[in-house]
Amino acid sequence: MNLFLTLAFLFFIGSVSGWFLELLFRRYFSSSNPERKWVNPGFCIGPYLPLYGIGLCVLYLIASLNIFNLIDPVFNKVLIFIIMSVCMTAVEYIAGIISVKVFKIRLWDYNNEWANIQGIICPKFSLIWAFLGFVYYFLIHPYILDSLEWLSSNLAFSFVIGLFFGVFIIDLIKSAQLITKLKKFADEKDVVVKYEHLKEYIRKKQEKSSQKHYFFRPFHSNQTIIENLKEMLESFEKHVKH
Repeated sequence: MNLFLTLAFLFFIGSVSGWFLELLFRRYFSSSNPERKWVNPGFCIGPYLPLYGIGLCVLYLIASLNIFNLIDPVFNKVLIFIIMSVCMTAVEYIAGIISVKVFKIRLWDYNNEWANIQGIICPKFSLIWAFLGFVYYFLIHPYILDSLEWLSSNLAFSFVIGLFFGVFIIDLIKSAQLITKLKKFADEKDVVVKYEHLKEYIRKKQEKSSQKHYFFRPFHSNQTIIENLKEMLESFEKHVKH
């Protein structure tokens, strides 16, 4: 089957399933959500996280290296598993460093985690990525291969994938408009905007004033986004120039 269609399908599956994983993690396990509220994860409006979509594509491509059996089969599996863990952490770091350095927005914040690097990656979440890589390699990858075989026999499903990307691109454009506003504010004030903190601040303020909070529109409030940013200015970190 065409590699582009394969990766598009995996991006679709990974983005959606990753969103549900994050949704459950933030609801039941995240220390940054002591109130155990349902929080819409990520910067898009809809139920998908591009980082996980990219991650699943990376895991699939690495797992496919197993067919070459370049070394001892057992050591080959261990090596591929290690490569998966490193690559997933690298994907997280690259996405995080671009958001902070280019857009001056911190999409996630690990500054309170032990041995973190620039608040973007840390051992705790690298271990979680390693665990997910282990689960994928030993439990999910065979089913991914089966689903790809099914897709090759049911190419009409590619219409659903195309529909997903149509909605995703529209969502991405709308989210980019918000990111542009946040970056402009960050440039003017020379700060790094904490995306999740801003989201939480708006939610709490809406609840306090008995205003409705929209799960899929977390930045909707009776004030403009700039007004909310100004109120939160002191809690944002100063932008560090290198």
